[in-house]
Amino acid sequence: MKYDFDRVIPRRNTNSSKWDNNLAMFGTEDVLDMWVADMDFPCPEPVVRALKKRAEHPIYGYTMPSQSLYQAIIDRMERLYGWKIKKEWIVFGAGVVNGLFTAVQAFCRPGDEVVVQPPVYYPFYNTIRNSGVTAVHNNLEFDGQRYTMDLDGLDNMFAPSTSFPVRAPRIKAVMLCSPHNPVGRVWTREELGRLAEICLENRCVIFSDEIHCDLLFKGHKHTVLSTLGSEVEQSTLTFMAASKTFNLAGLGTSFAVVPNDYLRRRFIEARMGHPGGNLFGLEALEAAFRDGDEYLAQLKDYLQGNLEYFMDAIATRIPRIKVIKPEGTYLTWVDMRGLGMTGQELQKFIRFKARLAFDDGFAFGPAGEGFQRVNLGCPRSIVVEAVERLEKAVNEL
Repeated sequence: MKYDFDRVIPRRNTNSSKWDNNLAMFGTEDVLDMWVADMDFPCPEPVVRALKKRAEHPIYGYTMPSQSLYQAIIDRMERLYGWKIKKEWIVFGAGVVNGLFTAVQAFCRPGDEVVVQPPVYYPFYNTIRNSGVTAVHNNLEFDGQRYTMDLDGLDNMFAPSTSFPVRAPRIKAVMLCSPHNPVGRVWTREELGRLAEICLENRCVIFSDEIHCDLLFKGHKHTVLSTLGSEVEQSTLTFMAASKTFNLAGLGTSFAVVPNDYLRRRFIEARMGHPGGNLFGLEALEAAFRDGDEYLAQLKDYLQGNLEYFMDAIATRIPRIKVIKPEGTYLTWVDMRGLGMTGQELQKFIRFKARLAFDDGFAFGPAGEGFQRVNLGCPRSIVVEAVERLEKAVNEL
């Protein structure tokens, strides 16, 4: 079927976290919501049909993944990413953040350290901090146009010191965001290979958040980290979901792929008592993975158009700010340092002058100040209005 992504579907008064919480989140109701990674598009029709069919059965008791769901995941991983996985490697969960929190609990103890690469998806910090573990920063490098990993810096973090003459034993894991949120990088095979090499040399587990792996712009290809070799695969926990690609976040379902038997056992033990997805989430996941390709192809074309419009409009009409061109995700990282504002001043300007709800860059950690994250997963008319509001506000400075 042909999806109409231009259609604006009102979401206010639907208990939408994105649209119905503005006063608490932003201090005003008068903002255009383009923040949290939640698209304003309907989910695929095959998903709607699957949920309606399941809802017709009047009992919604405890559930379990079907054999056909396992197979749908196995088939998709091989078809899209050339990754041959086994059923027993798959562990279902209630969301990728939930899975990352479980991973930190499974493999770290208070006083241990987990490496993150800021500016990075801000819930990473909570999954680490709330476990009594320390987040250590291996900041991305930025040349004003593009972000890259500081792989030499990462390597040096493990270097012997007077305190730890052999290695840095407190670093237990690297938390990778691939594709990277918020800067939109789709890491190359070479970049990922060097990162994996450093981790293997230092007996460091990798928690790889690959939830945005399907959402790529033209000319870019996602490499699943675990496809870089058996040693890498055996040291990696890969976290995925259908929630970003097919707009199913409210159904609270994800999965981890953990090939190493020992790591998987520890991970499962740490998640005892945590939900493994829900009845409708599992139904939606299977329908999306089996029958969502047509939707995804149309979605990526539409997002490409949104990105091209947004980048061109900002460059020609508001040259004081700059969009960092993303390679993946439907999020854009916008450099507003040219406005000469502090983080708090920029926050007030965006919310109360431009009347826009973006994500503040400083929330993503070091090097985020002066930036804003903008969600382009919405009808183009919303993107057009956002540019108009921003242009008007900047011109009035």
